[in-house]
Amino acid sequence: MLRTLQRSAVVCAVLLALFGACTNQRGPAERMMQDISTALGGVSEDAAKYVPGELTGVQMKLDDLKTAYDAQDYQAVLARGPAILAEAQGLGADAAAKKSEIAKNQSDQWTSLSAAVPALFTAVQTRLDVLSQKKNRKIAAGIDLDAAKSALSDATSEWSKAQGAFGNGNMNEAVSAAKDVETKLQALAGTLRASLPITAALAPPPAR
Repeated sequence: MLRTLQRSAVVCAVLLALFGACTNQRGPAERMMQDISTALGGVSEDAAKYVPGELTGVQMKLDDLKTAYDAQDYQAVLARGPAILAEAQGLGADAAAKKSEIAKNQSDQWTSLSAAVPALFTAVQTRLDVLSQKKNRKIAAGIDLDAAKSALSDATSEWSKAQGAFGNGNMNEAVSAAKDVETKLQALAGTLRASLPITAALAPPPAR
């Protein structure tokens, strides 16, 4: 009987110790969860735009950590939480680096396009002027000059929009519009059998 009571006392002591440890870990575990959520909340917008894969990875780890927390496995939360917190805090720097990389790439593309597109306009306009002369009717046979002039006008309007977007600091829109203009002018030059300037002729086809 005495031994049974002793064993019961030991079991109770162990359970009480475990309960106390669990209770003591709950507060730090809860703070850890809050810290991770706060860190994610501060960078989620930029991270979703520039490093969505990394953001998804951290969110999945946080979901797993919430499962452990709900199961009262606070020790697991405290063991795994710091690494996840560090990842969440690092998303801001990663997103900023990616944003800077994209901005530089767009700036380089605009510099190239802003040099190539005006040269293309000149080549196409010059060719149109030549083909529009009465003495060159035979050369212009089979070419719809009116359609070409209309296409050139449309490209001119779109180029103005591209320049406007650039002036407003909207590099994504500016580069996209400029690429479209370049493609259209190259196609138009092909229709008119115009000789392209070397800078435009050797330029790689615009990425779509």
